[in-house]
Amino acid sequence: MMAEPPVLSVRNLRVEFPTRRGTLLAVDDISFDIAAGEVLGIVGESGAGKSLTGSAIIGLLEPPGRVAGGEIRLGGRRIDNLSREAMRPIRGKRIGMVFQDPLTSLNPLYRVGDQIIETIRTHLPLGEREARARAIELLTEVGIQGAERRIDAYPHEFSGGMRQRVVLALALCAEPELIIADEPTTALDVSIQAQIIQLLKRLCRERGTAVMLITHDMGVIAETANRVAVMYAGRIVEIGPVREVIQSAHHPYTRGLMGSIPSLEGTSDRLTQIPGSMPRLTAIPKGCAFNPRCPLAFDRCRVERPDLMAVDHSLAACWLVAREGAEAPR
Repeated sequence: MMAEPPVLSVRNLRVEFPTRRGTLLAVDDISFDIAAGEVLGIVGESGAGKSLTGSAIIGLLEPPGRVAGGEIRLGGRRIDNLSREAMRPIRGKRIGMVFQDPLTSLNPLYRVGDQIIETIRTHLPLGEREARARAIELLTEVGIQGAERRIDAYPHEFSGGMRQRVVLALALCAEPELIIADEPTTALDVSIQAQIIQLLKRLCRERGTAVMLITHDMGVIAETANRVAVMYAGRIVEIGPVREVIQSAHHPYTRGLMGSIPSLEGTSDRLTQIPGSMPRLTAIPKGCAFNPRCPLAFDRCRVERPDLMAVDHSLAACWLVAREGAEAPR
């Protein structure tokens, strides 16, 4: 019996930005899968290429950005080579999107119910009454109390956390196979963050929806994701089960991210600090892009770029992995 294909399969994806001074490579040869009911966390500093990866998948790259190589498959069907017209019914129906600022997803001039109903009727063969009933069900499902009354409110009449719930309801309208959530909790306070995280996890469990969760917050990843992909300078430097990556990270950059998370036990006086900053696209170092900031870098790191290598149940792009494997007893 053949295993079901992943909901999302990304292979060797490259995103470029042509400029007068040359072509900038923003996402460089990344590959990953997301299965039904799985949350894959994509984590890294600002400028790592996380949001660009999500935009490329949903077909919303801002010009002059373009997918310059690789394949994106949704349910086994290739979608990266589709026209904007062909992507329009896929976006919303099969892929839902949740942005960091819900006000960018909601039209302030229209009631939230009108926006949800319009989306439902665009993708599903339902009449006005049935669509309104479904909209109320969705608002109730995402935790908005008094949905029968709040459906006729405008976006500004909701708090930030409630607006994010409305955006989640909007993303779920047509029961998509995949939800791309780009920093969905960043602008929210801690208690509301926890509620949104629990909501995403429940939707995965009950609906079997695949979720790509983009964030810079390892704490959110630890609480939400099944697996995590760590991005740096447009590449995936480590990917594996979230528990393994958190407890025994193999890439020095991942270790730095782990060390920056405060511990409730309070056993350390100072948090780990990664020196320097993410390199600009015009100045990606030779070899491993992280080598100028890495305390463990050696000569090979400065001249030769590592590919992802298997270690335990993870993959890590680090020459230390190759060195440790070569030194391991046989």
